[in-house]
Amino acid sequence: MRVAFVTEQTVFDDATEGRERLHRIATQLADRGHDVTVFCTRWWPDHDEFEARDGVTYRAVTDTKATPSFLARTPFLLARYRPDVIHAAPDPPKAVAAAGLGGTLARAPLVVEWFGDEDVPDSRWTRRAARKPATVVTPSELVRTAVREIGASTDNTRVIPESIDASLVADTEPDSDADIVYARDLDSDANVETLLLGLAELRQRDWSATIIGEGPQREAYERQAADLRIDDRVSFVGDLPREERVAVYKGAHTFVHTAYTENFATELLWALACGCVGIVQYQAESSAHELIEQYPRSFRVSDDEGITEAIEDAGRYERLDADSELAATYDHDEIIERYLDLYRDLQAEHGVF
Repeated sequence: MRVAFVTEQTVFDDATEGRERLHRIATQLADRGHDVTVFCTRWWPDHDEFEARDGVTYRAVTDTKATPSFLARTPFLLARYRPDVIHAAPDPPKAVAAAGLGGTLARAPLVVEWFGDEDVPDSRWTRRAARKPATVVTPSELVRTAVREIGASTDNTRVIPESIDASLVADTEPDSDADIVYARDLDSDANVETLLLGLAELRQRDWSATIIGEGPQREAYERQAADLRIDDRVSFVGDLPREERVAVYKGAHTFVHTAYTENFATELLWALACGCVGIVQYQAESSAHELIEQYPRSFRVSDDEGITEAIEDAGRYERLDADSELAATYDHDEIIERYLDLYRDLQAEHGVF
């Protein structure tokens, strides 16, 4: 299958979560033998029109970021490539229209990947980008609802969650340093203070906690842990590579998610696959609760007192170092197959922008 990705900026320019997801989809399709070309602004150092990386071909639409030229050239480059499917990012929204015109010329359906972290204005082009594609894919119902509010419909939206590496979970040895884990960028939305307040109520219990992540609020959280007199049992370990995170999760008993915002709770998913009991504080702008709605080893709470009670109640669940069934459900191979099923469905319907 020939798949064209359209994204003015890539992970090589600025690695947002949405761009990382699009990059992962492209490379996994290439790993399966599909012909994948990404139409983007040139990010490589020489002036060649093409660059190959991890089986994916990158096609320079423009040499530098120049949105009007990018929009003007994209449809004709897509028509020349003649893809079976076009998969576009909605940032900027007009790029969806350009990709759609290219799809009309090439007779290829258009999929838009809407992660939720795109910097898009409230405009008619944004509403058109949500309304016109054959399918808009989101990582969660939270983002799907947001896209529907700006013009998408139930029929042209589909949720495909993030994916994990089940083999990495199976092959990694546990690190037994922590009982309770939190992991996220430590920014203004992290809300680690709620977890720390909950842990402070358990001073008389025997526990240890690990906070994974870097960000502008780290020092404030470390001061709060000291003020609560629990800093001797809470370790702030900074950012960790995936392999080390998996080892920590496999050795821990409980993962707590309290962040105010989350388009998809990827770290929670990894932790559940590593056998952790999940505790999620409900937040209106977070999708984390979606992962545990049907998951038995979990608790949904509303405040720090609820976190304290949930940590205590979690003790009734035995320690596990993996949930193989969950890991298999969200494995990279399973999730990329859902994209391929979508592509095949659209081809069968002859959907065109």
